[in-house]
Amino acid sequence: MQQTDRLYSMPPVIDPHAKVLILGSMPGVKSLEAQHYYGNPRNHFWEIIFSILEETDPLDYAERLSLLKRHHVALWDVIHSCYREGSLDSAIKEEHPNDLNSLLREHPQIKAIAFNGGKAFRSYKKHFGLDESAGLVYLPLPSSSPMRGKHVKTLPEKLADWSVLKKYL
Repeated sequence: MQQTDRLYSMPPVIDPHAKVLILGSMPGVKSLEAQHYYGNPRNHFWEIIFSILEETDPLDYAERLSLLKRHHVALWDVIHSCYREGSLDSAIKEEHPNDLNSLLREHPQIKAIAFNGGKAFRSYKKHFGLDESAGLVYLPLPSSSPMRGKHVKTLPEKLADWSVLKKYL
């Protein structure tokens, strides 16, 4: 994909009883090609989430989504569309947000929003703010991305941080 191609996120994964909404920034190239959230096999997301849920990862994408829904976990992205060359969040340009206000109005039972990485959190704050009166808990979490960097945590460190989700499920 070249930067001249506008990228579009995928539809939300949500059920009527969702309690926790996990927001990424924008799916990477491999995820968009497969139309699977966290479709890069090196991404730690599925390993982290199934450890927290105390479930065995079924590996089949449709079964993964069913298990998330059964545990009242929803997935979506802050960014609806953008330009980006490659998969790095730092390369995102001209972002437009998803309609998260409507999603939250339609699902008032969501009590916590977890942000998969700093870009998701910063984009949410930029487009929606952090409304303390909304009764939502905002949980900025380390990215599940496998990308190396000076501030990237190890898988056990990520798992420890992400374990805060148990409190809301």
